[in-house]
Amino acid sequence: MTFRSKLFVVFTLALLLSVGLIAAGVTLEMRRASAEWNRQQSEALAGQFEREVERRRQDVARRVQAAADAEGTIRMAIELSRPKADVSVYASDARGVSESHHLDFLDFAGDDGSIISSAEWPARVGSKMAWLAQPDTWAARGAFLTKVDTPDGPALGLLAVSTLRVGDKNLYVVGGERLDKGLLAALTVPAGTRALLYLDLDPSFQDSNLVDDSGPVAQGERLEPFVSQQRWQPGKQTFQILWTSDPASAEAFHVLPLLGRQNEFLAALLVGSSQRDAVTLERRILRTSSIIAGAGLLLGILVSWWGAARVTRPARELAEAVRAISEGNWKIHVHARGRNEMGQLGRDFNRMTGQLAEQRERMLQAERVAAWRDVARGLAREVEKSLAPLQTAADNFHRAQDQNPELLEEVARASAGALLPGLASVKTVAGRFQNFAKPPQLAPEPVNLNDLVRGVVKLFEPQFSAVGRPPITPELHLDESLPGIQADPALLRRAIENLVLNAMDAMPAGGVLMLRTTQRDGGVDLEVADTGTGLAAEEHERLFTPGYAMKQHGADMGLAIVQAIVSDHGGRISVESEAGVGTSFHVHLLSKPPQRPASASVIAEGPEGVAI
Repeated sequence: MTFRSKLFVVFTLALLLSVGLIAAGVTLEMRRASAEWNRQQSEALAGQFEREVERRRQDVARRVQAAADAEGTIRMAIELSRPKADVSVYASDARGVSESHHLDFLDFAGDDGSIISSAEWPARVGSKMAWLAQPDTWAARGAFLTKVDTPDGPALGLLAVSTLRVGDKNLYVVGGERLDKGLLAALTVPAGTRALLYLDLDPSFQDSNLVDDSGPVAQGERLEPFVSQQRWQPGKQTFQILWTSDPASAEAFHVLPLLGRQNEFLAALLVGSSQRDAVTLERRILRTSSIIAGAGLLLGILVSWWGAARVTRPARELAEAVRAISEGNWKIHVHARGRNEMGQLGRDFNRMTGQLAEQRERMLQAERVAAWRDVARGLAREVEKSLAPLQTAADNFHRAQDQNPELLEEVARASAGALLPGLASVKTVAGRFQNFAKPPQLAPEPVNLNDLVRGVVKLFEPQFSAVGRPPITPELHLDESLPGIQADPALLRRAIENLVLNAMDAMPAGGVLMLRTTQRDGGVDLEVADTGTGLAAEEHERLFTPGYAMKQHGADMGLAIVQAIVSDHGGRISVESEAGVGTSFHVHLLSKPPQRPASASVIAEGPEGVAI
């Protein structure tokens, strides 16, 4: 991954993470605030409900006490306290009293709890309300919530009990009002909130018992699990209902249970708060965050490209400069901008490359001078050796001329045999040096390296088994899938011949000559190995210099020529050797040679004072 890509990823991730964290934080805070608002609204509405219930409790207790204090009620208590009083004469009195005091329920009961008169259900006369006979301070208790039996079924009411004691007998006045949806109508309900009342009038949950201020609630059965939980474990409860698949239809409920005289569950107030506004706001936040994230992504692309271009430009220039130097361009120069670290690095790089270029030039110059000095010494020896017969012939001429002129013709004939080979030797030496120093003219064409190797081996087959010398066994390991390359077949053949000749010279006692071809790195490899005497470690460094070749093999500069040919084809040659074991030459050739031979400039730049 490039630095520009990394910068884009880092910047974009940082921006998206920031936007995401802000959006998540705002959303969570909004949800918390919404939940807190719902809680406050629910508590306010529940408090309003409790105050309304308490107001009604006090009002019911006051009206029941007023009914008990009425003249007719007191007279009834006095009459019923007498022995063998006739209770039937009072069977219908409860209805009139309830109407005058606006009570939905009113019962008169005797000392044992037997009903004397009932306004809501006259047929109950004679039945007992056993709980009345239980010891209780009814006046202190006030009104309480309880189930009331009516001809239409059970109802929920706020009842109060007032006791009239005459002598040793009590007359109980039990009255109250119905608790139903009318209680909800007295509440002030905020927008987005609704109040539901569940009346626990049946043994099991009935959705018809769940009402609002207008009547039964639709889909009331969805609330059954939560109401049922209140029946078994009353207490404040919070839950949420999703009415449809749309999250905006969610409604949060707070439950306030209503308990009876013995803390039994009788009803529940359910305050529902719509989540539509919160979900709409959350969607708006998400949409805004997405827009910001998209804009941030675009901004991240622009900033990363701009920043990367600004930050990486010096680094790219340095990388390109290093690549150029690795390719041989030592004149490269980078622009050092600014006074920051990258600018200082650019200036240091320019100074370093300048110093390296100077050192390289001095080293190359020293190598050229040393190489051509070796060439000059070798050439001098070869010429001196070739001129020795000429010098001898010239001396013979002078002595014959001075001492015995009659023998001059005979001396000339005798010296001719030495003069001609000497001149031929000088000419041969000059030709070889001329061929080595002449810049090559490559004529590349498609070449199959395997075919060249086979041709060279076939050429040398007579010498491998020549009479009078130990035999040499050639072994070929050729990759038949070897691709063709662009090369000069004549020069390449000459290089292979020189490597084979070098191997043969290294095996005076015979041995094995192995030639192997393989594919590697988009080119081809040639290995020529012998089992000869090998090379010492100090011989490796000067193996391919002309002077070394001349010292070892007279004027035959075979290995130096091999290196020049391989270099002209853009290839590389290396050697592995161990004294007494053998030597292996490794040649790597490109599939296509460079436009200009690598050795041309080096050979053409002979040292000053040396004429080629």
